[in-house]
Amino acid sequence: MSATTMSKWKTVTAASLGTLLLASTAACGGGGSEANDEASGAKGSFDDVAAAVKSDTTAADLLPADIKERGVITMAADLHYPPTSFLAQDNKTPIGYNVDIAKLLGKTLGLEVEVKNVTWDNVIPGIASGRYDFTATNMTPTPERLEVLDMITYWAAGSSLIVEKGNPQDLSLADESICGKKIAVMTGSSQQQDYLPLISEDCEAAGQDPVDGVVLGNVEGALTQLVAKRIDGVFSDTSQLAWAAKQQPQSFELLAPQYQKEEGDDIVALGLEKDSPLTPALHAAMQSLMDSPAYQATLDRWGLGAGAIDTSEALG
Repeated sequence: MSATTMSKWKTVTAASLGTLLLASTAACGGGGSEANDEASGAKGSFDDVAAAVKSDTTAADLLPADIKERGVITMAADLHYPPTSFLAQDNKTPIGYNVDIAKLLGKTLGLEVEVKNVTWDNVIPGIASGRYDFTATNMTPTPERLEVLDMITYWAAGSSLIVEKGNPQDLSLADESICGKKIAVMTGSSQQQDYLPLISEDCEAAGQDPVDGVVLGNVEGALTQLVAKRIDGVFSDTSQLAWAAKQQPQSFELLAPQYQKEEGDDIVALGLEKDSPLTPALHAAMQSLMDSPAYQATLDRWGLGAGAIDTSEALG
């Protein structure tokens, strides 16, 4: 991020926060411009990473005939979640780690990938109905999702709490300090559906009020609410919140430790229609990509290198 961009954050207001989140994270990703790569905050060039990825004929041979003929697959994602899925400064071009991974999978299969901007709560219905071919949206493979989706694991994320700079209320996910507090979670997320209810159960068992969960549509809106002091914190994926804290260190503070979940709960997965004929090919392409240097390089360039895993699993 440039010094000019950083100066904008010093006068950030609740009204301008959502716009600045997009404007300050100017783009790279699938476009290929070195200038845009640098402006996005990512390290290095996507084009350089993609140039090293070759088509995997073994994976491509698994493609359904109609997809081979079409030559294009669609990936649905809510593009409001930097650094994994967001929009360039033009407010049109999809960028981020998930966008990069989707395009690299396409190259591995010899296909073009079209990224569709879909609100989070419409992603699963769109996939399940066959409107989109797959999604890469930091989605954990819960039993409920596996009832309607095939899922392919591809990296490990985490969940954290972000608060106002200085943490004036001394909040933490490691104790009962968030009991009774207004904590934002994203609609349909694991934080909303699974983790916050568990935290509230612990609060009530200790004689405290449950967490006052505020369900919002996306992280940008939640951060706007936090700046306006309408909520006390935002509980979401660590990658998204770490990005916000990096872009606006004078406004936000990312708290440690992360939410301590059961082993394996940090794994996230691609989602496809249940029993999709595309699943075997996409799974093979993902493992092929993991076995290449491009996988780690893509994580590293978005600051997510610690989330690399060795083996992709197809679940469903």
